Amino acid sequence: MNNFIYYTPTEVYFGKKQEEHLNEILNKYHYKKILFHYGMSSIKKTGLYDKVINQLKLSKIDYVELPGVSPNPKLSLVLKGVEICKKENVDLILAVGGGSVIDSAKSIAVGAKVDFNPWLFSIKEKTPQDHIPVGAILTISAAGSDMSDSCVITNDSTNEKRGFNSRHNRLLFAILNPELTYTVGPYQTACGIVDIMMHTLERFISPGDDTPLTDNIAIGLLKAVIDAGRIVMKNPQDYDARATLMWANSLSHNGLTSCGREFVMSVHQLEHELSGKFDNIAHGAGLAVLWPAWALKAYKYALNRFLKLSYEVMNVTPTQNKEADAIKGINLIKEFFKEIKMPTTLKELNVEEKDFEELAYNAMFKGKRTLKDVIEVDYKMALEILKSAK
Repeated sequence: MNNFIYYTPTEVYFGKKQEEHLNEILNKYHYKKILFHYGMSSIKKTGLYDKVINQLKLSKIDYVELPGVSPNPKLSLVLKGVEICKKENVDLILAVGGGSVIDSAKSIAVGAKVDFNPWLFSIKEKTPQDHIPVGAILTISAAGSDMSDSCVITNDSTNEKRGFNSRHNRLLFAILNPELTYTVGPYQTACGIVDIMMHTLERFISPGDDTPLTDNIAIGLLKAVIDAGRIVMKNPQDYDARATLMWANSLSHNGLTSCGREFVMSVHQLEHELSGKFDNIAHGAGLAVLWPAWALKAYKYALNRFLKLSYEVMNVTPTQNKEADAIKGINLIKEFFKEIKMPTTLKELNVEEKDFEELAYNAMFKGKRTLKDVIEVDYKMALEILKSAK
């Protein structure tokens, strides 16, 4: 087991109607001005917007609103948020929504503390030294941004989608009420299931020796997500299944399932390029397409890890042909993605082969980087993966 630092300072309020205690939560922190940051119209349709406004009024804390976060959150809106925070002396950002809203809030939070474009954090030319605290009310189980140290933003002037990690991206608090996910539609629910799985899968299938405790946590999480995923696709208002997905969303990306392991998350890096270029592609859908293609290239080089996945998560019966067992596990995960109505080919996402070279080239930062994962992913390998996923 490798040395590691495990840092998860976020205070989590989990369960039914926890958002109705927002004013009590806010008052214990003694902030004076809040930026209420959210997406489009969904929280107004569900009534959550009115609940938040009522709680803000009860708290007697001044607030200013910034709506408009879209999937694959945009730098242009982040810059508006930075300007508002500086002008209004905002000392807390409240993000209400999913991972896109939370990531947008994180970027605003670090950007408001500097005099340069926060995109420099995303492309790793600068490192955050301070931030405005961020709290969140989560409305979709997917990205795990509520407890992670990552922030992914799309530069809408260049169509580059980039992420950075920092302890300054950790939230102050997160309100997680599984009931708020009842209204999430089947497609977005399925995208979330894939994203949760991928955050752990890409940590689990990584270079290095076995880490028994961390491995078993990851295996348990993956099995629970598959079981709960099947339930919610049939019964969207099954509270226990929704609760499982919401908690797994947090644990899958807060560092727990990688303690003692090194990881690169090559598939995430490739997918960022895909949904950065094609804004209509949901992150989870892109992952569902790319992971099986990557796995079929990688399994020989981490056979023991893939066999654990096959035997202990996908319940494959062991045979004398270990490689065949590993492939069967990969294909069963692909079949699960199909079962929950996720795409498994780039054709289903309307991505044409003529785009592959550009996607591979840009994913490798125009040929300047190689991802040293179970297999090294350079431009050539990235292109092979995309062709395998067509």
